[in-house]
Amino acid sequence: MGEIKLLDCTLRDGGYVNDWKFGHNNLVSVFERMVDANIDIIEIGFLDDRRPFDINRSIMPDTDSVEKIYGGLDRKQAMVVGMIDYGTCKLENIKPCSESFLDGIRVIFKKHLRKDALAYCAEIKKLGYKVFAQLVSVTTYEDDEMMDLIRLANEVKPYAVSMVDTYGLMHQENLKHYFDLLNEHLAPEIGIGYHGHNNFQMGYANCIEMASQKTDREMLVDGSIYGMGKSAGNAPIELVAMHLNDCFGKDYHISQILEAIDANIMDFYKPATWGYNMFFFIAALNNCHPNYVSDLMNKRTLSVKAINQILGKLEGDKKLLYDKNYLENLYLEYQNVDVDDTADMAELTKAFAGRNVLLLGPGMNVEKQKARIESYVKENDPIIVSINFVSELFKPDYIFLSNAKRYVQLATELLQKGDEFKVIATSNVTKTSGKFDYTLKYATLLDEDAEIIDNSFIMLLKVMIRLGVKKVALGGFDGYMGDRRKNYVNPNMEYKFSKKQAESLNEYVCTVLKTLSDELEMEFITDSLYAE
Repeated sequence: MGEIKLLDCTLRDGGYVNDWKFGHNNLVSVFERMVDANIDIIEIGFLDDRRPFDINRSIMPDTDSVEKIYGGLDRKQAMVVGMIDYGTCKLENIKPCSESFLDGIRVIFKKHLRKDALAYCAEIKKLGYKVFAQLVSVTTYEDDEMMDLIRLANEVKPYAVSMVDTYGLMHQENLKHYFDLLNEHLAPEIGIGYHGHNNFQMGYANCIEMASQKTDREMLVDGSIYGMGKSAGNAPIELVAMHLNDCFGKDYHISQILEAIDANIMDFYKPATWGYNMFFFIAALNNCHPNYVSDLMNKRTLSVKAINQILGKLEGDKKLLYDKNYLENLYLEYQNVDVDDTADMAELTKAFAGRNVLLLGPGMNVEKQKARIESYVKENDPIIVSINFVSELFKPDYIFLSNAKRYVQLATELLQKGDEFKVIATSNVTKTSGKFDYTLKYATLLDEDAEIIDNSFIMLLKVMIRLGVKKVALGGFDGYMGDRRKNYVNPNMEYKFSKKQAESLNEYVCTVLKTLSDELEMEFITDSLYAE
């Protein structure tokens, strides 16, 4: 039987939801997550010369723009492709494959344009690319039209011909009919693909049907993260990957896809909802009561990977018979064996010994009162540790990461500036690949009695105490303002707190600071609500 390959089209088809404005950090992070999930083919966006270059968007005027956004990223085993809607990108905007980040180009076209579009595909193939012929609204093809398409394709010999169910109208019998025509008459070296939409909630079911077809040729199945896509969305790639793992011996890493849902995609889902619900998918994936999932999500202390690992420990009848106390015991057990940070703590203790230390928060006063910080740095030559952000004004020696979403926001800077500083991460933050410089046990830094038990500021102060630091200077820890007032230098870091919530959080931090003051002397060098 021919090989089945899984293609992720999130950054292309998902762009219909947000006008392709994912933000550069999300573009990088999604790409890296899909690479580490072992996805076979990653589609990174549209090539459309009507659109100007924007590093934050996955719709690009030429192949040079692809390099500007994704260049330098490690594709590992993945094939990287882009898409052209026939007629929207001139050939002169496409450099030869040998000079491009792309391995292949998918050309999508309506049936009345098939002759000209296949001729265009032939020219792209001459440039060295794997070219894919994408049949828009395949359900509109009459059999004689499909046979003509097959004749044209056999002349060009694209890498694959894909059935695109643009309006989500296909059921299994439709798919089987078109598949049989293509499979019987296409040249044997041409693969067959399927791209589904969920208007009838058939995307996933049709992917299963596609995968079950008996053929010696290569088959491609499309999906997008969380089903992100135009209107009803696409077949969710996490579901398709799960099926291919279970039934075809594949090794797609579902946790990486779920991390991408949580960290990269959910912010787009909330204002423009599509498709199904992540919580119920995780519950179904683990065959458990959905209350277990919501309880762990509501803790705000766990990555999606960690939640999956905890749910994987549920046993027997307990999976579907909800037991809150049982879950709490599993949660505490997981936290207590999360990571051994003895060696990393010892190395950091040595590095910080006898040094002045400046902790930088992301508050507005880092900019407004930068002269105070500059003066302190000049006089004290401190080790600088910034929390969940990279300061543009003061070069940090270390970045403290305790929040998975913040990690995504820093993806590009960590990639580009990673040799300028070390990263100290808590064990709840999942790196896309490899390891952080230092990983500290998350559970030892939590405050179980607090409303937000993993306040990054408090966690870092506890780290300083564990390292034997006796005094720290503090800049940019302004306190929470609430009522949508700006708290952060970077607006992408803003949380939505009411005035009452902000006051409660400030009161909590002030209380903890008093408690910690017996072990650690703290000097605020910029204004702070915590110091009032």
